[in-house]
Amino acid sequence: MSAKTCTEVTLACPVEATVLGYYPNLGINIFFAAAFGLCLLGLIGVGAWKRTWGYSIALTAGCALEFAGYLSRVFLHYNPWNQNAFETQICAIILAPTLICISIYLTLKHATLSLNPSLSRIRPRLYPLIFVPADVSCLILQAIGGGLAASAGSDNPAVLLSGDRVIIAGIALQCVVLFFFGAVCVDYYLRVKRWVNGEGEGEAVRQARAVFADKRFGLFCYAVAGAYGAILIRCIYRIAEMAGGWGNYIMQDEPSFIVLEGFMILIAVVLLTAFPPGILFPAMAQREAQRFRRNKGKKSKKSLGSGAGAEKLSAEEPITSSGDESQREQQKTPESLSV
Repeated sequence: MSAKTCTEVTLACPVEATVLGYYPNLGINIFFAAAFGLCLLGLIGVGAWKRTWGYSIALTAGCALEFAGYLSRVFLHYNPWNQNAFETQICAIILAPTLICISIYLTLKHATLSLNPSLSRIRPRLYPLIFVPADVSCLILQAIGGGLAASAGSDNPAVLLSGDRVIIAGIALQCVVLFFFGAVCVDYYLRVKRWVNGEGEGEAVRQARAVFADKRFGLFCYAVAGAYGAILIRCIYRIAEMAGGWGNYIMQDEPSFIVLEGFMILIAVVLLTAFPPGILFPAMAQREAQRFRRNKGKKSKKSLGSGAGAEKLSAEEPITSSGDESQREQQKTPESLSV
């Protein structure tokens, strides 16, 4: 049976013949849709309030996709042969965690700038330039695979299999990127811990110790670590699920999907929403706001042109130089490090 000949469950088109093979549980999918919807509102509110645009935009987009995905599963409960709902939930739920990862990757740059940039084996400003493009590559692969799978249906098994393999490649690459990111984080944490607990003195050491011991900063780091772990578990599950092809026994086991996909991503989103950097890690929020003002100032300068107008703008909105040098200047003052 295929979605082209089956539009609803009948004796000739049983639910067992669908890719999922079951009626998605109504209660749990309404719960997931409501939970992601509430997180979405919280992310929009806190992001606009604290202006943590770089951190919030990707996370909010990922949360919106999760909301759309589980809302589509609610529609699938009423009609498992609803092809539009099936395609939406495939693409949305597969792609969303990749966007959420972008927000996690951005935190390492700001943590290193607030503690000790020189202890990082990679220049802090390069972290987003390494991990975000790698994550986008995963997103593109999964989007291509999801598009192929959604358009193929069950009538074109060759295209369906190709889509499956591309999705697996994207998720596998995401696992590799996550493992590498985790290794970099652990390495930096151990180096900073040795430095902070050493016998070094000076203003930079005292400020770093204050940040390292700050309970709010610690809560934020634990939240990010928990979200990272949850997404990694989900990615490993997805590889196993997709490896068996569409309609395999893992894909048709809803309890494993609920626990290893639904709850893992919900845990990640709740942690990142409930423990935002704008409140727990003000130094990160300040840099995000400064970058926003700098970009806004550059656009204003272009519109005003060179001359007195641009000079007046520079006087009103001082723009610091970009890169690690400006962040090291921030480190010299306790205000820029207090969290």
